[in-house]
Amino acid sequence: MAKTDESLVKLDRTDRRILENLQKDGSLTNQQLAEKVGLSPSPCLRRVKALEDAGIIIRTATILDHKKLGLSLTAIVLIGMDRHTPERFAAFEEQVAEYPEIQECYLITGQSADYMLKVVVPDMDHYHHFLLNHITRIQGVSGVHSSFVLRRVIDSTALPLGYLS
Repeated sequence: MAKTDESLVKLDRTDRRILENLQKDGSLTNQQLAEKVGLSPSPCLRRVKALEDAGIIIRTATILDHKKLGLSLTAIVLIGMDRHTPERFAAFEEQVAEYPEIQECYLITGQSADYMLKVVVPDMDHYHHFLLNHITRIQGVSGVHSSFVLRRVIDSTALPLGYLS
């Protein structure tokens, strides 16, 4: 692994194989990972540590089945803001970061909205309460458009590493 500039890290084939395997199963032990990528455990551990130190591996997470936990409703929410100032955006982002119902928040362009949120809640009643008592009360929110997920067609956290050279 070699740094090409401040933000880009060049990965070799083994680094990519390590990342691909960890994206599929972050619970692999170092021994299991080493076997899958064709390394002995010590060099494998050093490479994983280097990928962490370079900021490529940010954290390891456990993916939960939302429906088995009673979280059956996923909403995609487009938010319009009344003013486009850094202070207004910072205040909004700080506020939504406090809500565990929000899984993702993106500042977007190309829509009639400024933010896109992914919200996961048990049902429509909970969503209605969350919307009225939290989202619409954030200072600066001028418009909200909600869409509801009918079916997850692709639901992946894995990044496409085939583009990396």
